[in-house]
Amino acid sequence: MMAGSRRTWLSVVTGVVATLIYFGTAELIARSLDVASAPALLIGQALIPLMPTVLIKSAIAVFGTHDKLALVITIVAGGAGCGAIIGWIGARRRSLALVVLIGFGLLPAVVGVSSGAGLAATGPSLGGAAAGAAAFLVLLHLAGTADHSSVDTAAAGDDQQNRTPARPGRRAFFGLAAGLSAVGIAAVAAGQSAATLARSAAGTVTKLVLPRPATSAPEIPAGAELDVSGLTPLVTETSDFYRIDTALFPPSIDAGTWMLRVHGMVENEFTITMAELLDLPLQEHYVTLTCVSNEVGGDLVGNAKWLGYPIRDLLARAKPHTGADMVLSGSDDGFTASTPLEVLTDDRAALLAVAMNGHALPRDHGYPARLVVPGLCGYVSATKWVTDLEVTRFADREAYWTTRGWSTHGPVLVASRIDVPRPGATVAPKSGDRIVTAGMAWAQHTGIAKVQVRIDNGDWAEAELSEELTADTWRQWRCEHTGLSSGTHTVAVRAIDQAGNVQTSERRPPIPGAATGLHERQFTVE
Repeated sequence: MMAGSRRTWLSVVTGVVATLIYFGTAELIARSLDVASAPALLIGQALIPLMPTVLIKSAIAVFGTHDKLALVITIVAGGAGCGAIIGWIGARRRSLALVVLIGFGLLPAVVGVSSGAGLAATGPSLGGAAAGAAAFLVLLHLAGTADHSSVDTAAAGDDQQNRTPARPGRRAFFGLAAGLSAVGIAAVAAGQSAATLARSAAGTVTKLVLPRPATSAPEIPAGAELDVSGLTPLVTETSDFYRIDTALFPPSIDAGTWMLRVHGMVENEFTITMAELLDLPLQEHYVTLTCVSNEVGGDLVGNAKWLGYPIRDLLARAKPHTGADMVLSGSDDGFTASTPLEVLTDDRAALLAVAMNGHALPRDHGYPARLVVPGLCGYVSATKWVTDLEVTRFADREAYWTTRGWSTHGPVLVASRIDVPRPGATVAPKSGDRIVTAGMAWAQHTGIAKVQVRIDNGDWAEAELSEELTADTWRQWRCEHTGLSSGTHTVAVRAIDQAGNVQTSERRPPIPGAATGLHERQFTVE
């Protein structure tokens, strides 16, 4: 390899390693300060509002609830690519490369301060930039030593080159580069692991002491859960509940200082504190929530027991003006959702929720308060970390997703999925030639009337339904099949709601981002 090319290659490696050290150091500083100011998070949060809808939906479809981790990894990988370019510059103009590296490192701090994060947000970026610059200079020096030693070895002749091991300069460069890369990657991984634990915990500044509900959730009937191995539970564990939102790192809110403002086209504007909210007669309800990005047969749906205060009672206190038709809910992180006023004032269990499955909301799911609205997709109803309710009109205000071309109304579509058998499973018949299929069906606030199953494009057969918990929750179903021959078969399912709407086989999105169609799955009979 020519000396110039070798020097450039070593410098490129130097830039990549320095970038990894930058991200790793910044992650550790951010975690020690307990602030969501790691550069990858600041950059990611700034990028999310700029991403086209098709890219966001594709990311959710591929990565599901791991979409945010995928974004962080992409940012770090992209940063390493930028580091390679900086290293290439360093092979020619070291001073310029150092300036670019430091500028690259300080950019997230500028983003954080401009978004209102405060001076604390600059600490990780400053520390990371200093560590990255130091690593860059040390490795560039060793790269020069390694390059010179290689040239000297080559000059000694081919035979000597074959017998002489790499000189100390080269060994030192690659040893340090490998070690620093491992440290940087490990630090980023440790930082993200700590962030995941923090996201799953409730707020730490003020612990909520939950009151007894004035109205308790109904007891789960014995027939509400079918005895089928592999079937999704009726109530989703909090740790398993899906999380899709626009916050790369959820806000850390002190429940003691939290307030909700209710205003806009109302006769009585008011604010309510957490202490005042907890003194109200709270209600428990089981409600199934669905993400608009849930694919046919997907798992971005879950059922939980929520504790909160009816939103209709808050709005009754505010007394909306005639002509208002929408409530624009606002989150502490800047997200907004537009919900039809009529949905929030009818008899459904639309709640300003403070608890989930018997415990204060986890930080991931909106601590200290969020909205839960049956029958609507989350993007128009399920605002987390909610701090503002503005009564207004669809003609006057737009929400986060409607400004990006999504529809103003996002009703949940009747849907069902197959849980049993698993995709591609080989099934042994039971009790002779009996094969069991099973799954879940939902049509929140309308309720499921029937579920039908067919094998290999045959006739539709009606499935057995579990007992309904409420019209706002999903239901389990099971179906027995006999006479199936050995080999591969395809099972399909469709649901029919209480209003007569049939889950369609047409794969056309009635609202942007929504997926419709029959869920199908192949399995093999032994």
